[in-house]
Amino acid sequence: MRHAASRVVLITGASSGIGRATAEVLAARGCQVFGGVRAPATTRPLAGVELVPLDVRDEVSVKACVEKVRNRAGRIDVLINNAGVNLVGAVEETSISQAQALFDTNVIGVLRMIQAVLPGMRRQGAGQIINVSSILGFLPAPFMGVYASTKHAVEGLSESLDHEVRSFGIRVVLIEPPYIRTNLDASAAQAEGRIEAYAPQRHRTAALITQKTNTAPEPKLVAEEVLRAIEGPHRMRRPIGQAALLSRLRRLLPARLFEPSLRKAFALDPSGKGAVATQARAQP
Repeated sequence: MRHAASRVVLITGASSGIGRATAEVLAARGCQVFGGVRAPATTRPLAGVELVPLDVRDEVSVKACVEKVRNRAGRIDVLINNAGVNLVGAVEETSISQAQALFDTNVIGVLRMIQAVLPGMRRQGAGQIINVSSILGFLPAPFMGVYASTKHAVEGLSESLDHEVRSFGIRVVLIEPPYIRTNLDASAAQAEGRIEAYAPQRHRTAALITQKTNTAPEPKLVAEEVLRAIEGPHRMRRPIGQAALLSRLRRLLPARLFEPSLRKAFALDPSGKGAVATQARAQP
């Protein structure tokens, strides 16, 4: 087992939630941790963590951050791509500009960070890239479809990248948490083009997701899995808690058996015909 102590770690989105918890856990374990945040001056200090300016949407900021960490520590052993934003609403309600902005942070931001650290990792012949995905990286997410598509994209990117870089001593890991008690959902943007036909179902689904988030595990659960990924043997996918069970069920069960439980989990009409029937009856 590899010990995390003395490893140089750069984590994005370290100001709150999973990023902050992970930075704390790794610093306590002895890592030299750099936490990328958009506004270091107004971010609460973290013991043992050096906060560095970083906006994953800005290529100049990304390159400056990576260069600063390398100048301070000499290398980067582990990159943890954690920064991300959410968006709630039906696919039809989501504007193209909103979708582009979401992908710019959740997918292109990850790509910017990866491209910035890989030259140094290749030179040193070792490195680890840990991408924080989600249970929604392998499951559908009604009324968070564009967000789920960003996580599906990160999963495809991660698997492909791992095959490209492993000959250089670099490995890629996906962390797949279930609902976690953070402000990601509370601060989520809403789709701009509200359509009344979706409203009843959207409200039911949103209320259920809020309930699940309010009773979800704390971010430290994810931080501890990140630590295990660093110290333990390589495993590409690391689903956590409920996500582990659902990952197995999704692979093993046929759709006709899996989908009813999925629809129930999102408070959707079991048959999927309720709204259509209601609208049909309303036709003159």
